[in-house]
Amino acid sequence: MIAPSSARRYFATMAIQTKAKLVAIVDDDELMRSALQGMLKSVGFPSQAFASAEEFLKSGQHQQTACLIADIRMPGMSGLELQAKLNAEHCRIPTIFITAHGDTKMRMQALRAGAVEFLAKPFDDEVLLESVRAALEN
Repeated sequence: MIAPSSARRYFATMAIQTKAKLVAIVDDDELMRSALQGMLKSVGFPSQAFASAEEFLKSGQHQQTACLIADIRMPGMSGLELQAKLNAEHCRIPTIFITAHGDTKMRMQALRAGAVEFLAKPFDDEVLLESVRAALEN
């Protein structure tokens, strides 16, 4: 276990190293978006939240996004459809999927298409943060 002061230095260093590396959150659940943004902010990761895949695409932020956290099941375009659209446009963003409705087939589809992680809700915050760190280091 890392001592609290060491952990703060570690996260501060990580925040400096990942400065300007935006983490985009795409989830139709407002509470989930807010919680994820707060968690990312607490460790120094800049993030922006979007209520839908369509909102994310229209924002133009996908060009500045270094890591994408996306729900699988959303009204309109799903997380998997968003991933496929980005891949088709040669915009490969390390993606972490979060879902309360995933299955093995869905997980394999996401990972084969380049996802870095596929987490079932509720997930462990530290596992998500480690996945974000790994995505930003690539």
